[in-house]
Amino acid sequence: QVQLVESGGGLVQAGDSLRLSCAASGRTFSSTAMGWFRQAPGKEREFVAAISGSDGITIYTDSVKGRFTISRDNAKNTAFLQMNSLKAEDAAIYYCAARRSAYLSYSGLEYDYWGQGTQVTVSS
Repeated sequence: QVQLVESGGGLVQAGDSLRLSCAASGRTFSSTAMGWFRQAPGKEREFVAAISGSDGITIYTDSVKGRFTISRDNAKNTAFLQMNSLKAEDAAIYYCAARRSAYLSYSGLEYDYWGQGTQVTVSS
């Protein structure tokens, strides 16, 4: 079992930055692929970014490439999502997710554990 707790959300203006954190417990963190997803009101949950287990390979959805960076600190069992140049369309609840596998996936269906979410609001 893995427990995930997100933090770092908030209200910012367009163009600002935020750093989300996801603290994990309960499983060997370095063997766990981590992902960030988001869900805006009235929309389906969408993939944002993911990072593989120990080798740190990353993938992103096109709309955040060049603005968001996913990273992890295996010593602290924590994953991060650095979000720069935020836009109004980035506003959503952001969820951290973990897989039992170390390998990447774009699909939320392949993630086994989820956090409670953290709200990101962007004013334009």
